[in-house]
Amino acid sequence: MQDLEKYILRIADTSLILGQRLSEWCSNGPTLEEDIALSNISLDLFGQANGLLEYVSKLNGVKSADEIAFKRNERQFYNLQICEQDNGHFGDTIIRQFLCDSYFKLFYLSLADSKDETLSAIAHKSLKEVEYHLRHSSNWVIRLGDGTKESNDKIQQSLNQIWKYTGEFFEMDELDNKMLEKNIGVDNINLKVKWDIIINKILNQAKLSRPEDGYMMSGSKKGLHTEFLGKLLAQMQYLPRAYPNAKW
Repeated sequence: MQDLEKYILRIADTSLILGQRLSEWCSNGPTLEEDIALSNISLDLFGQANGLLEYVSKLNGVKSADEIAFKRNERQFYNLQICEQDNGHFGDTIIRQFLCDSYFKLFYLSLADSKDETLSAIAHKSLKEVEYHLRHSSNWVIRLGDGTKESNDKIQQSLNQIWKYTGEFFEMDELDNKMLEKNIGVDNINLKVKWDIIINKILNQAKLSRPEDGYMMSGSKKGLHTEFLGKLLAQMQYLPRAYPNAKW
């Protein structure tokens, strides 16, 4: 696999897996309006993933976007581990989404300047959607954090539990550095300061305490994942694998 293909897969997989997780709220949302909102956000993420996977397919010249999405196993996925975490209760999902949205906004802002015209175009399009996603998740974090004592306690616990997955946002490995040197990729490390500003502002408004930056989970860039991804893929890939020659 070429370096550019793998780099794009990392971005695509993160959107694909988070979109799959959010889609599980369809018909299960706490209110009809929120049910629709989460479903629409998941569709945005699937759209982003599809555009990126179509680009990988074009570069690959052999496999279609659908084959890439549905015919890979767990170790061949490179999504950030935070995206595969179980939905849990509504507060768990909202905190996960807020942390990801804050990162996505900064990541796509930087990727929009990529020398790769296709990646730049996808980033520009995605930014319009991510802006809405971040407003949505931020408003909910504030609403739950600055709500009742019970809602504050529950979302604080959600934040504490998932914080250890945020370190991967800012990792840089050899592939990241290669793409950065070619003016194609993003310097993830440089996103940290601005991400901190967004996170601290919203958590302060929500009356939530930011967890300490202790031990951080890692490994997605090498295809290492938590127990949740295998189960998610089994559900997501069931039909294409059960009926490989079917035409939809």
